[in-house]
Amino acid sequence: MSEYGKVAGTRSTPQTEPIPGSSQVANSAGGFTWAVSKWDRLMRFLVLGAEGGTYYIGQRQLIKENAQAVMDCAAEDAERTVNILIDVAETGRAPKAIPTIFALAMLCGHKDMRTRQLALAAVPRVCRIGTHLFNFLADIEKFRGWGRSLRRAVGSWYLTKDPRALAYQITKYQQRDGETHRDALRRSHPAAKDDSVNEVLRYAVGKLDVPGEWLGSDFPHRTLLAAVESAKRVETEPEILHLIERHNLVRECIPTKWLNSKKVWGALLERMPMTAMIRNLGKMTSIGLLSPMSDTAKKVVSVLESQEALHKSHIHPFNVLLALTTYNMGHGVRGKLTWSPVPQVSDALDGAFMASFPNVVPTNKNWYLGIDISGSMHSAIANTHISQSMAAAAMAMVAARTEPWFCAYGFSSRSGGWGARDVGMVDMGITKQKQLSTIMSGTPRWTGGSTDCSLPFQHALENNLPVDVFAVYTDNETYAGTPHPAQALQEYREKTGRPAKLIVVGMAANEFSIADPNDAGMLDVVGFDASAPTVMADFARD
Repeated sequence: MSEYGKVAGTRSTPQTEPIPGSSQVANSAGGFTWAVSKWDRLMRFLVLGAEGGTYYIGQRQLIKENAQAVMDCAAEDAERTVNILIDVAETGRAPKAIPTIFALAMLCGHKDMRTRQLALAAVPRVCRIGTHLFNFLADIEKFRGWGRSLRRAVGSWYLTKDPRALAYQITKYQQRDGETHRDALRRSHPAAKDDSVNEVLRYAVGKLDVPGEWLGSDFPHRTLLAAVESAKRVETEPEILHLIERHNLVRECIPTKWLNSKKVWGALLERMPMTAMIRNLGKMTSIGLLSPMSDTAKKVVSVLESQEALHKSHIHPFNVLLALTTYNMGHGVRGKLTWSPVPQVSDALDGAFMASFPNVVPTNKNWYLGIDISGSMHSAIANTHISQSMAAAAMAMVAARTEPWFCAYGFSSRSGGWGARDVGMVDMGITKQKQLSTIMSGTPRWTGGSTDCSLPFQHALENNLPVDVFAVYTDNETYAGTPHPAQALQEYREKTGRPAKLIVVGMAANEFSIADPNDAGMLDVVGFDASAPTVMADFARD
């Protein structure tokens, strides 16, 4: 007998009807599930975003619904809400900063003064780089005008940095979303007490001529500004190489005419940040800098295999996954750039994906990994070329390579919907040794049909599998089966005598969950929250 309550009961209720006596709500597919808490909804939005919408919900509506969740959280506890935004930004839990910055902009325009003050004070911490500031500036005027408090908050982004760091931000991140540093400074009017900071600010608004002799300055910010200006004027490759090597110029500071040079990219690579490196692997391969058995390829592989380098960079696992799938395609999603992938680089990206998650200690429990491959999981994650089903398979691979005992199956529905595409249960071939890219590339051919999230529990019961933890990766839009997933799990518990737990890994930023909130043996986590594998393992152990 299960140690958990019988809230769901063992009655077989069609998923198109609510479980009698429950608090279930209608989902977007015509089935009934539970609504996650406002705090869980907030985290789904911050991590998964609303770009592109979902299979059932358009982008506009999804943004509107998640915006309301942000406001609901702020109404209950503004300080907790802002602290969550800061934590997500500073710990790198989300693959993109845009949803967090959008939420911050909303709160900066909140009608409650204390909420506004908390949000405005968080601007320098949430908007960590120049691009983030530009994203914020593009959003903020949707919610408020430029009063004194907003000018002070934006000004503090500039004034809290030392001169060299500020010069780096201004030269590397020059414009985005129609915003520039010149625009931001003209609206915020910051006045620094430090003369060096003021020099950088004057440069940013075009009111400082940088003399050539600053290249030999004892002031680091002057040296960097002089190097950037010199790069605009040099005429020979040796000159641009000298500036890159001597002053650590980044790609954004290099004139376009030099960006097809193998030597220039080789010089940039020497101290290139991890995120920039994986983003430019295709370019470096296309011009021949990365080639089979080349010293450069060996260097890239060495960096990707360095646990220390990965953790120091705070790179998000989803961005590594995006780089892996893009690199293996051999062409960009946009543009005409093509390349032939170097196999060792692909393998190193595979390993880097796993290593980019915090180290997870195996639980030694028996895990059933259920991957939703129904038609709605065709929708893209964060407006990329990676579908929810592909992302779900990748997340399942993290558990598969961590835990010694597991089985992994894809599921859709046994009946209705798309006829032959309703594959029911399918062994997707996930093993510890299988390459992530192989699983990812194979997932789309399985994806299709309607959704029945009760299938993993029924399958485990029918096959007498001794499961301790079910991890179901899904968008929670279940509707095509009987009984409800929670009822199927309860039946599994009662018939096997095993107190199996359920972890629902949400792959869409909607409000639904197949997990019964009144059952202590069920947990919701957000897919591609970088902390999710650790949270899942801790829950499985308790």
